[in-house]
Amino acid sequence: MMKYFQNRFALSEKGANDLLRGIVFSTLLNLALMLPPTYLFLFLMEYIGTHPQLQRHTLWFYLLVAAVLAAVMFFVARWQYDSTYTTVYNESAKRRISIAEKLRQLPLAFFGERNLSDLTSTVMEDCTELEHTFSHAVPQLFASIISILIIAVSLFCYDWRLAAALFYVVPLALATLLLSRHLLNKVFARHYLTKRGITEQIQEGLECVQEIKSYSGEQAYCSSFDQRLKRYEQALVRSELIVGTFPNLSVVLLKLGMPTVILVGAWLLQRGDVSPFVYLAFLIVSAMVYNPIQEVCNNLVLLSYLDVRINRTKEIETMPAQQGCKDVALTHYDIEFRNVSFAYEADKQVLHHVSFTARQGEVTALVGPSGDGKSTTAKLAARFWDINDGEILLGGHDIAAIDPEALLKNYAIVFQDVLLFNASVADNIRIGKRNATDEEVHRAAQLAQCDDFIHRMPQGYDTIIGENGETLSGGERQRISIARALLKNAPIILLDEATASLDAENETKIQAGISELVRDKTVIIIAHRMRTVRNADKIVVLSGGTVSEQGTPDELMAANGEFARMVKLQQDDGTAAG
Repeated sequence: MMKYFQNRFALSEKGANDLLRGIVFSTLLNLALMLPPTYLFLFLMEYIGTHPQLQRHTLWFYLLVAAVLAAVMFFVARWQYDSTYTTVYNESAKRRISIAEKLRQLPLAFFGERNLSDLTSTVMEDCTELEHTFSHAVPQLFASIISILIIAVSLFCYDWRLAAALFYVVPLALATLLLSRHLLNKVFARHYLTKRGITEQIQEGLECVQEIKSYSGEQAYCSSFDQRLKRYEQALVRSELIVGTFPNLSVVLLKLGMPTVILVGAWLLQRGDVSPFVYLAFLIVSAMVYNPIQEVCNNLVLLSYLDVRINRTKEIETMPAQQGCKDVALTHYDIEFRNVSFAYEADKQVLHHVSFTARQGEVTALVGPSGDGKSTTAKLAARFWDINDGEILLGGHDIAAIDPEALLKNYAIVFQDVLLFNASVADNIRIGKRNATDEEVHRAAQLAQCDDFIHRMPQGYDTIIGENGETLSGGERQRISIARALLKNAPIILLDEATASLDAENETKIQAGISELVRDKTVIIIAHRMRTVRNADKIVVLSGGTVSEQGTPDELMAANGEFARMVKLQQDDGTAAG
């Protein structure tokens, strides 16, 4: 049973135990709610009836019994609340932590392939809805079935004719719900995807507002957004129509039970087959026995959403995480590619049998036409993805056998697309070394040529720079990224167009900082401007996803191959521009 709950509802072991506990106490609560009519029935039988075997009690006795029943119902309700609400909230917190932990273990490239609004919705919205469903619907569903069965068996033993008149509507109502479940799942899956599409388009519009305005795309964007909103509205109308039809039909069917009991009971009473008190008891029970099932009907929407949202969380939790040894003793930091092949998808091969070595103490530059695998190669060196074929060695160890977090401690990376946090300048630099002192942060900023523009800010290093550094220029953001890498002082440096956002003057200034950064380290630089790599120790030319040539700059110029052609093209462009 526990395994079923864990697999079916994506719960932890404790969450499955808590769900079972919630079902038990929800069942007890349903049965406890039947105590008042039972108590009233016995009271009336004793004081009004003429049953010879019943002994009359004093009014104080019945008041005491009423107080005891009230206490029992209070404690059962309290335990039911704790088992279906408090524990569910704890499980929801664990679910979010579990998803976040799983995301932490996934390849970094995973986040480049998924829409961030999609992941955010899964962590927040889906978990919130699951929390609501498991606290309001799932335990009650199982408890309703169990309690109805218990009550039905008891009443059938008491009088099967009136019990049949009372319960014949239950399988009809449940059959209506079950038959509509498949249709509801399809409608809600479509509605769910449409809603996600709207969220993604809103985020896209906010992120690309500059481009949309620059190219006068407001009308086209708004028109597309309006069309998507109309589809969402239509999906909502369809889902509301179905939700309003089937659950209400089930409730209507249940309501037929009471008039049936009235008619059948009156007929049996007329024939003398039942006593007035039995008839009265079934009338009282019929007013309350359907409440658990009606609660399930009212929460049918939540139950229909359940599978869609559970599948979303399962999709993340079942993603293959990168594993590896956390304790690897490295004696050197040479990076060697051995016959490496890689494809993002089966039909999208990026690298073909790439082999080269980036040695410690040298600067290795990756050059070549755009889209031929330079950035991919650098990211594979840091195990952002796992390769399809070949080996990548760090200090003689296959990086596929090293835990990604342990591996990345050895890397300082400066990407072309810089990402900054909505925090102070100092905090953004300190990401490179969390426990760095203010003096270390200032030193790294000076080497990265950040100090001047930071001191011009209102609060200096304590200035909040906005989301993704929106108050900074592209060059300033790039230099803060370089300051991070300087502060981390890792043995391996990956620079992907690290000076692409800098003008010639600032690029020259920052070379001193980069020279400090790369000293005695393994350095891989990606650059399109040949003057950026003119002092590299080794050039690796990637063309069409393969290594077309490699060697020192002088050797490649003498070979008059692809590298020499690229240098001459840029020299000619510079001459023409001048």
